[in-house]
Amino acid sequence: MLGMLRSKRVVARWFLVVLYGLAGVLHLALPAPFIGITPGWVPDPALMIAVTGLCEIAGAVALAQGRWPGLRRAAGVALALYALCVWPANIHHMMMDLARPDHGLGYGYHLPRMVAQPVLIFLALWCSKSPDQTEG
Repeated sequence: MLGMLRSKRVVARWFLVVLYGLAGVLHLALPAPFIGITPGWVPDPALMIAVTGLCEIAGAVALAQGRWPGLRRAAGVALALYALCVWPANIHHMMMDLARPDHGLGYGYHLPRMVAQPVLIFLALWCSKSPDQTEG
C-alpha cells in the first residue's frame, strides 16, 4: 500500500512539474494572453505575468528535485498558494469571456478550469509530502 501511495505521489508530482514548468515558460514567452485576463486591480500586469512565470518555473524545479525534502515541501506549499492567488484572474477571465456575444471559450472550457483549481491546490500539497507520510 505504501509503495502504491508513493507511486501516485510521484506521478502527481511530475504532472505538476510539467504543468507549472510549461505554464512558466508560456508566461515568459507569450505574455499577451495572460496580461489580457489579468484583473484591473493588479498593478503592472506585464511585470506580474513575468514574475508569475518565474515563480512557476522555480516551483517546478524545486518540486522536481529529490535531494532536499524540505525544499520540495516548500515548493508544494508555494504552488498551492500560487494557485489560490491566481484564481481571481481565472474567475475574471471566465466572466469577461462568457459576457462576450459569442460566449468566448464557453462553459466547456471555464467550468473544468474552475474545478481544476482546488484540485491543483490539493495535489501540490499532497505530492510534496515526504515519501514516508502516508496520511491523506
